Amino acid sequence: MSSYLNMLGLAFRAGKCSLGEEAIIREVQRKRAYLVLIAEDIGASTKKKMQDKCRSYEVDLRIVENRDVLSNAIGKTGRVAVAITDKGFASKIKSMLDESIRG
Repeated sequence: MSSYLNMLGLAFRAGKCSLGEEAIIREVQRKRAYLVLIAEDIGASTKKKMQDKCRSYEVDLRIVENRDVLSNAIGKTGRVAVAITDKGFASKIKSMLDESIRG
């Protein structure tokens, strides 16, 4: 498992994540989301809505593996999006994702 997924699991267990489309958008609007992760197999309309919201509120959004990988990391099923609501966890996960891209 990717190290950022372990970190995501830690953030979730620490209560620093928000799940569900409406809750995530609320956190973004309230400037309480520092990073939004969406699965590559998310529905087109949900993806557009999340991308638009994150863009207009200047929240970093990253597309990650599919819903199974994302769900597994937090121990839930069928999750396509997660908002990280802690600055420390968000920046750590972002740097881990950047590392994996650079290889």
